[in-house]
This record gives sequence, structure tokens and C-alpha cells, in this order.
Amino acid sequence: MSPHLERLKAAGYKLTKARSTILHVIEAAGGHVTSAEVLEKVAALNPSIGRASVFRTLDLLTRLVIIRPTYPGGSTTPGYVLMPGGHHHHIICMVCNRIIEFDDCGLEGMAAALEERLHVRLEGHLLEFYGRCDRCRELPLPGSEA
Repeated sequence: MSPHLERLKAAGYKLTKARSTILHVIEAAGGHVTSAEVLEKVAALNPSIGRASVFRTLDLLTRLVIIRPTYPGGSTTPGYVLMPGGHHHHIICMVCNRIIEFDDCGLEGMAAALEERLHVRLEGHLLEFYGRCDRCRELPLPGSEA
């Protein structure tokens, strides 16, 4: 059983076929996937799983910090990323939308300080940088005059 399914079960939720299929689709995509892609891939695997089930499951997985929505390129349609261990870090190229993953964000000290100072318990974080990748670093940004 995947750690994400274990997390769902540990939170007291049933491991339904729909939830398992949706989570499998997100995991197979490497954790960067749009809701439209999830809908398409879930329908190909199991056409009996409806749109409402997909969106309810995406919402549940978001509330449990298993996934988080991101908005690459200023999109109004979210993409979803897996949050292994409650955190995720990446850079999005503003020219080609390439996503570059990285592991060490160096935020452990900041998280501990925020918990102490603000009297909260942090459950995770998403660190997202925007810029130009090595292939696009000399190209102008879309919509710029350069």
C-alpha cells in the first residue's frame, strides 16, 4: 500500500476504489497533474468513477495535505503536486513551464521558529519559485517587450 493510501486510512477514511484510482493516477503522473488530466486518466481506468467523485477526492487529498494545488504560469486552473512528508519544492520555468524539483529547501529552522512565535503546529509547506530554466534563461518572458 502506498504511503499516501496509508495516510488516508490513518486519517479514518475508507480506501474506496475511486480514491485508490485517483491517488494512483496522481502518483503515476509524478505528482504534477491537472484536474483535467486526472479526470481523463481516471475515466480511462474506470469509467464508473464520476467527475464529482474526482473533485471530492482532490479536495479531501488537499485537506489532508497529501496533495496541494499550484498555479503554474499564472493559470487559474490548478495543477496538483504530491506532498511527500508534508512538503514539496519546485521551480517553474516561466517560458516553457518546465518544473524542476528539488529536495532541500532549508526551511526547517524557519518552520520551527514560526511554530514557536505564532503558537501553531505546521503540517507542511509548498515552496514554489518562478524563473527561467537553463534552456530558456536568455529568452524573453512571455508578454514582455524584450
